[in-house]
Order: sequence, then C-alpha cells, then structure tokens
Amino acid sequence: MLETIGLSSMEDLAAHLPPAVRFNKALAIPAGKSEYEILDYFKRRGAENANGYANFLGAGVYHHYRPVMVDTIISRGEFLTSYTPYQAEISQGTLTSIFEFQSMICQLTGMDVANASMYDASTAVPEAAMMAMRVTGRHRALVARTVHPEYREVLANSVRYEGVTIDELGYDSESGLLDANDLSRQVTTETAAVILQSPNFFGIVENVKQAAAIAHAKGALLVVLFSEAVSLGLLEPPRDADIVAGELQSFALPPSYGGPFAGVIACKEKFIRQIPGRLTGETRDSNGNRAFCLTLATREQHIRREKATSNICTNQALIALMATVFMSVYG
Repeated sequence: MLETIGLSSMEDLAAHLPPAVRFNKALAIPAGKSEYEILDYFKRRGAENANGYANFLGAGVYHHYRPVMVDTIISRGEFLTSYTPYQAEISQGTLTSIFEFQSMICQLTGMDVANASMYDASTAVPEAAMMAMRVTGRHRALVARTVHPEYREVLANSVRYEGVTIDELGYDSESGLLDANDLSRQVTTETAAVILQSPNFFGIVENVKQAAAIAHAKGALLVVLFSEAVSLGLLEPPRDADIVAGELQSFALPPSYGGPFAGVIACKEKFIRQIPGRLTGETRDSNGNRAFCLTLATREQHIRREKATSNICTNQALIALMATVFMSVYG
C-alpha cells in the first residue's frame, strides 16, 4: 500500500504532521491478552463476589473450556436454523461440515466409518449393541459394570422387549479394571457383543486389545465406549474394537441442564450397512465439482420403517458442528 502511494515507511505517511502533535512513544497500555487470559481475568473478578460452590453433579457432563469461535460460527444463518438442514440442493455447507465431522471422528477412534446422528452416548450404546446383534445374528450382550451406570440403564430399557439378554461383567476392586477372567468365563458362541468403556467410569484405561482377543475368539464383536472425548487425543485409538460409541460433550458442548449433546457411533467398514442413522458421502456433481450428499440413510424418515436400523437418531448437525469447530481449533 505504501509503495502504491509512493512512500517507503509509516514514518513517511505521517511526515506532514507537525512534530508537536506526533506521538513517538509506545502507548501506556498493557499488551494484548489471549482469549484464555481474558476469560481467566473475568472469572477471577467474578470469584471476588462470592465464595463459590462445589459442584458434585455431572458424572461425565461438566463445564469445559469453549473457544468463542464456536458460537461465532454456529450462529451464522447458514447453520442456526429451525429447518432440518441437510437437503443437498441448498445446504452443501452443512453437508460439508458433517462430512468433516465424520472424518475427524474416524481419525480419533481408529474406525473406518462414523455417522452424525446420535443424540448422546446413552442412546448410542443400545444402538451399538443392537447393531452387533444384527451383524452376528445373536441376542446376548455382556456389559462391564465399569460402564457409566446411566448408559447401562438406557441399554436395559431399550432392549427390554427385544428378546435380548444383557449380562454384566465384574471388575477388580483393587485396580478398577474389567475382570478378564470373568469375561473369559461368560463370553460364549451365543454372545453378540462385549461392551466396555475406556477410560471407564472410574477413570481407568482398560486393556482393549485383551478384551478384543477374548471376544473375537468366540465370534463376538467388541464395542468400546467413551464418555470423555478428550481421552481420544491422548490415548491410542481403540482400533481393536469393532464398534466405538461415545459422547462429545467435552468438545465445546455446554452442559445446558443435560443436553443436547452429540453422540458418536463408528465402526469398521465391513459393518457399514448396519450402522444406524445416516452418513454424508463425497461425490461429484454434473460439472465434475466436489459435492456432498446423504448416503446409506437408514433412518425410518428416509426408508421403509421395517427396513430402518434405528428410530432413536436425528439430525445433530448443529451440535456436531460445535464439536467440529472445537477439533479444528485444537488440531
């Protein structure tokens, strides 16, 4: 810009001003602060008004840091709408964000396929169990007692009238780990799924590889759950699992008195036709440009009800977008 107007420096730009009105020293104001520092400042000022209160609520739902960029992006008119935003002819942006969300979840979980349709982890768990039953043709599941108790309750309620047997696996009271010997005793050729959580409800990292070997030896699928998504960025992905389900509340989703949250379900590619919900796929339009569309949509809204794999899933695009922005910001 200086070159265009025939100048070489910012000093030249102000040369026409009398020296008496020129300010040639630094402004006496503090240096700029980061978003973290600004929020920390106001939290400390707020803490001066009250002693604060201990919060014992949660069991997996907590206040986490939310970058301001999240609300800035999701508040755009293209995303924040009461209309179900996945019609391809008007919503390539939404479909793109869902596709990116699916891709990131695959990277985090080590799975080949992920959808964007689960309400939360508690409903994703029975979906994963019933998916395993469709794949194996069996009707029994083993669930570790170290799995979040609310997930186990929703699972029991969901399959109550499905002719399904749910048995629980014990844990070692010293280590908090799943009892591998109990798993070996209980898993049979009638078992469709072995379901464990890692880190489990006690915060202990389970031996996923060992559990997978025991389950696969009897032809059962291993379902690995997570309630703390940040762990996926620290730990080895549960690649030995067949299905991964969990909760993204810690990825910039506010507690909001219990929801809405973003559930996750992902799996190996060979099980793709049994995954519930709907997937966004990449294709080419008539002009050869990159484009996105819904594919393998197995919701009862899209196909004949008796062919649907699930009816407790929905369009979670806005909530999933929050998590996508969070993952993008944090790399």
